[in-house]
Amino acid sequence: MLEIRHLETIAAIHEAGSLQEAAERLHVTQSALSHQLRDLETRLKTPLLNRRTRPARLTTAGLRVLALADDVLPRLKATERELQRLAAGRTGRLHLAIECHSCFQWLMPAMDAFRQEWPDVTLDLSAAFSFAPLPALMRGDLDVVITSDPQEIDAVSYLPLFRYELVLAVSASNPLAQYRHIEARQLEDQVLITYPVEKQRLDVFTAFLDPAGVEPAALRTAELTPIIAQLVASQRGVAALPNWALTEYLGQGWLRICHLGEQGVWRTLYAAVRVEDAETHYLKAFVDKAQEICFKTLSGIKAARGVKL
Repeated sequence: MLEIRHLETIAAIHEAGSLQEAAERLHVTQSALSHQLRDLETRLKTPLLNRRTRPARLTTAGLRVLALADDVLPRLKATERELQRLAAGRTGRLHLAIECHSCFQWLMPAMDAFRQEWPDVTLDLSAAFSFAPLPALMRGDLDVVITSDPQEIDAVSYLPLFRYELVLAVSASNPLAQYRHIEARQLEDQVLITYPVEKQRLDVFTAFLDPAGVEPAALRTAELTPIIAQLVASQRGVAALPNWALTEYLGQGWLRICHLGEQGVWRTLYAAVRVEDAETHYLKAFVDKAQEICFKTLSGIKAARGVKL
């Protein structure tokens, strides 16, 4: 009576906290997910989700199904990986480059977890801050590029990892801290602290300031997120960073965030790969592992709805 898809549904609802987010993770509509859940409840003759609470919570019966999912699904995935090993072999190379300074926070744990499951795949990591990574990908020097700036190139396929909001970090004593969201013109008298990357590769310019024709009063660079946070806290400037990169600082009282514009600036992070390698088993396993780590450890991210080029 219970099927694998039912276990995946219950696990996704529990992890996501809502039917909408669970549906996005499972790549189905919310209506289809709700129908599947009600069908399962009818089969089992017991409710699995308490829909009167916000957020909806699993019932005792739902928690029993969740316990089964937690036991079966990892074993199923492990078996699938073993079958992939038999079908495709275990050796290979995975050379990665990242265009996102703050990505180290989740990428290193993802690489460590991947190494344990694919020990014969050679892993290497470069920071793509001083060279053009996509040409290197097409030449074969790299195998994966982590980027939020996809370019329409026939030879490159973009696998979406997750969506995140770019927010403005300001000192609690900065006058901007009183605003829930700010407009671009409000940065005209601010020092903007960024990573040492060209302006055309910074989302705060391409997605927020440039369309409004606005320049900040001055620019300052720093390579590490903790240093940027300290500079902001000491009123040396403001910084636009991914929402999840600031989570650990917000509870300390000296930092505030402002949304960029009334709707906010949302970006998608991708794993760029060569088209011919997109179905490689260990590459797909790495992307799956990266997504798993991200949704377990990062706050404020959402499932990517598709590839935007």
